[in-house]
Amino acid sequence: MQYYVGIDGGGTKTAVCAASVGNSILRYSKTSGASWREHGVWKVAQNLKEAVVDLIGDEYNCVAGIAMGLPCHGESAEGDGALERALRELFAGIPLYFTNDVEVGWAGSMALAPGINIVAGTGAIAFGKDTHGKTVRCGGWSEFFGDEGSCYWMGRKVMELFSKQSDGRMPRDELYETVRRELRLKDDISFIDLILTEYVAYRKQVASLQFLAEKAALAGSPSALALYNEAVSELLLLVTAIRNQLNFIEKPWTVSYSGGLFKAGKFVLPRFRMEIEKEGGQVSTPCFTPVEGAVLLAFQHFNPDGLIKAQKLMKEKKK
Repeated sequence: MQYYVGIDGGGTKTAVCAASVGNSILRYSKTSGASWREHGVWKVAQNLKEAVVDLIGDEYNCVAGIAMGLPCHGESAEGDGALERALRELFAGIPLYFTNDVEVGWAGSMALAPGINIVAGTGAIAFGKDTHGKTVRCGGWSEFFGDEGSCYWMGRKVMELFSKQSDGRMPRDELYETVRRELRLKDDISFIDLILTEYVAYRKQVASLQFLAEKAALAGSPSALALYNEAVSELLLLVTAIRNQLNFIEKPWTVSYSGGLFKAGKFVLPRFRMEIEKEGGQVSTPCFTPVEGAVLLAFQHFNPDGLIKAQKLMKEKKK
């Protein structure tokens, strides 16, 4: 029996999946974050090793290949090198494939087929691959100066809109009332202390403010509705930038998506779909999860003959 393992690393949590197609085995587990910038190189490497050992158990020596989607990979030659060396030491004898976690998201959503995958969660990033195998990554620079169209970006915009509406620099609408009510503000100026103490240092907390925009939009807030339109425009820029650099022979070309912003109902996906279709593309729901995409990459790199069986196994397990 041989296992092929996929890892979808995140800043706060990491998903691990192992597949043995000959025995129709598919196993899943989760562990802590895999960002060396946040947790340190050796700590990340040890956590990943422990997660794989715990998942496979006594059959660990049957692991025949691992594909790892890691946050920050490709952004620092020094950091990548240190983490890869640590992982090769801990997983000695096992073939390893390293990539950024955005590629495993694409691999899952597109099932390795040519197309573009866009993620709009805490951050915003996109990845595409064409028929010739050329790949392009776009976005995902940093929440400090980028990640436009993400939930974090939306959260910062909510703060901006509330402060402007409080001052009278913008007309007050339902967004102003929603923020006051949901955050239980005694007065507007207390918003400053609340944000500085409970939000600024925590990416997910800032991103959670996107839900206030959604509630305000549902109540008819013009500023919240405009904000969602701006977010969709930013996400479309990611898609366009990738499409302009790739050659999609298939018509229509395909875009898949994931992330919390796309769960904002009628405010994101309908317009996103409409604009993509105007340009000759089509929007499809993801075929598999990112960690399942990592498993497919493991088969593609280390057992291509088993790839079709692996896809079939994953489809069967979803029924």
